[in-house]
Amino acid sequence: MQEQAKDAPIWALGAMSGTSLDGVDAAMLQSDGHAILGFGDSGYRAYSDAEQAVLRTGLGRWPGEAGVAEVAELCVQAHAELLAGFEGAALVGFHGQTLAHDPGGRGTHQVGDGAALAARLGLPVAWDFRSADVRLGGQGAPLAPFFHFACAKWIGATAPLCFLNLGGVGNITWVDPRKSSPEEPGALLAFDTGPANAPINDLMQERRGLSYDKDGALAAQGEVVDGALELFLDDAYFPKIPPKSLDRDAFADMLDLVRELGDADAAATMTGMAATAVMLALDHCPTKPSQILVTGGGRHNPVMMQMLQAGIDCPVKPVEAVGLDGDMLEAQAFAYLAIRVAKGLPTSSPETTGVSALVGGGTVSHPG
Repeated sequence: MQEQAKDAPIWALGAMSGTSLDGVDAAMLQSDGHAILGFGDSGYRAYSDAEQAVLRTGLGRWPGEAGVAEVAELCVQAHAELLAGFEGAALVGFHGQTLAHDPGGRGTHQVGDGAALAARLGLPVAWDFRSADVRLGGQGAPLAPFFHFACAKWIGATAPLCFLNLGGVGNITWVDPRKSSPEEPGALLAFDTGPANAPINDLMQERRGLSYDKDGALAAQGEVVDGALELFLDDAYFPKIPPKSLDRDAFADMLDLVRELGDADAAATMTGMAATAVMLALDHCPTKPSQILVTGGGRHNPVMMQMLQAGIDCPVKPVEAVGLDGDMLEAQAFAYLAIRVAKGLPTSSPETTGVSALVGGGTVSHPG
């Protein structure tokens, strides 16, 4: 990568395995490190039930603890199987699998050896995107905001808008596309809104033996129970000033709050919790967004989307409405971030992670 001119476009292949533990997304993207110049092929490799069980054993664990090595090897193997099928990439962006996230304490833990992946693919791999940010006092998350800024430019947005990612955890990026770059003060504000799909998935696994509430079908049969919702909203996280971020299991008591409810009411209430957390998050935005573009698995849940639109006074729509791919946006983000790492550009700022200064996270491992 050192031979590349600083402003030369690069085709990169980004990959993401999120806290929902459903599988690995991969997508190609071309950029000069600033503008998006083109989108390419994408692909997906699902985790089997057995593989998801292995991944779950590692949640909440730190380097050297039992089960972590097995999760790390599975992560690299699954990524290698998917990424080997792509052609034309000069660089790979590899996020790894987040097992634990405690930026105010032990730091952040993503398993997956980028050097090992580089050797298997025969390509340079940018990885370990979060550690430098955390070392400099940042949250290490969310990391997609600089890419969201580029997306806002790509779609021709002219007024502030939000990108809302409803994955295992929810996160939001407020973007002012009138700014010239994501590094510019006032261009971005980003933070985790609260739990999103992860606790609902856990509920479905516990109650029904299913990995998620497909199409919100179970939630649609129930009603939100206000008492449980109010207890959830009492959490000190919501009024906390951003930037701020969460671990997948930061709201571990959510299942207990709905323990006495029937399956449908429990699913509806947990969906309502996730949606209301987003509504509260908008109070922290510098100005009201002109629209909210939703990415991640949550946008496929009609109940979640209806709750959001009912409680938010601006259009709420999936990113597909503006020509983006919500299934691949995070994988594309790590392709974009990999290019910025290779070019020595910052990947996070005080307004996206709370880091003390602009920082370029990530390291690049070369094959051989």
